[in-house]
Amino acid sequence: MIDLTSEQLLTLSEAARLLPGRVHVSTLHRWRLRGVQGIHLDTAFVGGRRYTSREALARFSEAVTAARDGISSPIRSPASRERAIKRAERELDAAGI
Repeated sequence: MIDLTSEQLLTLSEAARLLPGRVHVSTLHRWRLRGVQGIHLDTAFVGGRRYTSREALARFSEAVTAARDGISSPIRSPASRERAIKRAERELDAAGI
């Protein structure tokens, strides 16, 4: 998930120009909608435009590379991350912290 406060936002057109291999903007749309090997590019819709970030591109690339190489990815889904946060909060509450 993109953190709008700390990540460098790029339009999908800007992101396509940054990537090697002359990637077309439609490829980024396909990555966000259909994904690659079950991995989707994180995007955010802000002010009528679709954005991604340099950080999201790096996370996507790392996860796809790991999947293609048969390595389990350390990147968690947003739902998994949310469950971990709630579990940690419960543990802190139980400890009185």
